[in-house]
Amino acid sequence: MAGVAFRRGRQALLAYALLAPSLFGVVTFMLLPMLVVLWLSLHRWDMLGPIEYVGLRNWQAVFSEASFATSLLVTLLFIAMVVPTQTLLGLAAASMLARGLPGTGFFRTLYVLPWICAPLAIAVLWRWILAPTDGALSTLLDRRIEWLTDPGLALPVVSAVVIWTNVGYVTLFFLAGILAIPSDIHDAARTDGATAWQRFWHITLPMLRPTTFFVLVTGIISAAQVFDTVYALTAGGPQGRTDLVAHRIYAEAFGAAAVGRAAVMSVVLFVLLVGVTIVQQLYFRRRISYEIV
Repeated sequence: MAGVAFRRGRQALLAYALLAPSLFGVVTFMLLPMLVVLWLSLHRWDMLGPIEYVGLRNWQAVFSEASFATSLLVTLLFIAMVVPTQTLLGLAAASMLARGLPGTGFFRTLYVLPWICAPLAIAVLWRWILAPTDGALSTLLDRRIEWLTDPGLALPVVSAVVIWTNVGYVTLFFLAGILAIPSDIHDAARTDGATAWQRFWHITLPMLRPTTFFVLVTGIISAAQVFDTVYALTAGGPQGRTDLVAHRIYAEAFGAAAVGRAAVMSVVLFVLLVGVTIVQQLYFRRRISYEIV
């Protein structure tokens, strides 16, 4: 018995030793910053003077201001535009690429190029394209259109840029999911007389639920944290129509030098994203099968 306990102790020690680098990264770069942000939310600090404990006054100030509620609403609209659109476009592109037509490898690379580029560089490029006077798009249409300063156009245009950037990412995951489906299942359905649409609806889509869950969760989290694109294209304007929560946090911390209020907004955003992820997990939990019988 002593020998068995000794071996188990050595195995446990080895397991913890192998996990130590990952645990160090999680604690140092995830858990510790979260605790620091929570601590800052209870203090007033302008990044120059001393830190002053103010209790819940930062929380009261944030929830009493209309600007944060407006940012949450704008972010919700932004997510509603971006996530469903990029998911459907990515699924359509993956379905076409999965056919193995000539040039598939080229288009795979082409789709993913915007995603691997720096968001700020992509936004600067689109700012030039969307310039109202000498921009490429206005020149092509031979009209002056205020794409980024019109309150009615700014948010849809920013959403379109983000969608264009992320479609390749979504496409790659859906393509991997489609290619992982055994061809025997489609062959059997084809033998039974199922049409291409019926095979897609009753075979492909149900078996893509794990991929869909992952794409939706990461898509919502990513869209809720978009900053670079908004900062380069509109800087939160016009009239706050593109003032997403991530940009509002930046403006509070570095524009108004209110680190405590920015920390409160960060905590609220984190809690909301965790809540949305849990809801999606509960919804997909009984609708996902990771095994093919």
